[in-house]
Amino acid sequence: MTQFQHILVTGAEGFIGSHLVETLVAQGRRVRAMALYNSFGRYGWLDTLPPATRAKVDLVMGDVRDAFSVREAMRDCDAVMHLAALIAIPYSYAAPSSYVDTNVTGTLHVVQAARDLGIGKVVHTSTSEVYGTAQAVPIPETHPLVGQSPYSASKIGADQMAHSYYRAFGTPVATARPFNTYGPRQSLRAVLPTIMLQALSDAPSLKLGALTPTRDFNFVTDTVDGLIAVLDSDKSVGEVINLGSGYEISIADSVRLIAEITGKPLEVQTEDSRIRPTASEVERLVCDPAKARALLGWRSAMADREGLKLGFTRSLEWFADPDNRGHYQDVQRYVV
Repeated sequence: MTQFQHILVTGAEGFIGSHLVETLVAQGRRVRAMALYNSFGRYGWLDTLPPATRAKVDLVMGDVRDAFSVREAMRDCDAVMHLAALIAIPYSYAAPSSYVDTNVTGTLHVVQAARDLGIGKVVHTSTSEVYGTAQAVPIPETHPLVGQSPYSASKIGADQMAHSYYRAFGTPVATARPFNTYGPRQSLRAVLPTIMLQALSDAPSLKLGALTPTRDFNFVTDTVDGLIAVLDSDKSVGEVINLGSGYEISIADSVRLIAEITGKPLEVQTEDSRIRPTASEVERLVCDPAKARALLGWRSAMADREGLKLGFTRSLEWFADPDNRGHYQDVQRYVV
């Protein structure tokens, strides 16, 4: 096992990225956190970290779409954990070329800079959306890749670009493929925060999209631990590794579990604007975590209904805090 000590995290200002930065700092590693440049001088969720933690982070602004800023951010680092991406599926229907620019070209810039600078390890972050609707369950890494949205197609392109640098140039790339991650700081565009915020409000019913799709939900601390396991394992180079629990639950059953936790009866009203195009909806996602267990010795700590109930409870407690909700611009859409 190689434990890298000076790590660049791209997309560090986001939901998973900020938790990853926080954990790496707690482990005593040097972290350079790259956030997307903005004129407000803000570093997203990194601005909410405890001052003592934030003081230990080397904050830089840049853009993975710009090769020069990527290269400069990576200088002197031992490894890079690449999380920067456009992730909102609905927006990918409206602006697909921006997903190619950020997800595919941005990944190209990361692996090219890693090759040129002799970086010791690149952890490229994929998504379970690249599998499309499951053709077999649980889903192994050998499952066909099916782009059912411009977002998932761009992530397939990013995955292939990253892996091509391992095959063509021997660049030490490992691809981590998390299944649906949830928890504090998650975007309100995601289904679980949508359900939770409405459940915590006085709304008479929940406004949701499709209820039948199933997902393999994973609390953010599990995903972060998996990403770090991929980073530190010598066996992960050249591999694609699923990070998931293997536990499958439908959106409807997730609503029922949240109702059980909150003690509030929850009725659902279908909202057409939340429903994906028919051929674009991913009906089933459930992970086969066998490879992660065999290669990394990693497994989800919240891998069944009780684990999910614990993770949902922690998330609800976080979203219930007005100070936490205050970091969102669009929270009033959900809390009425």
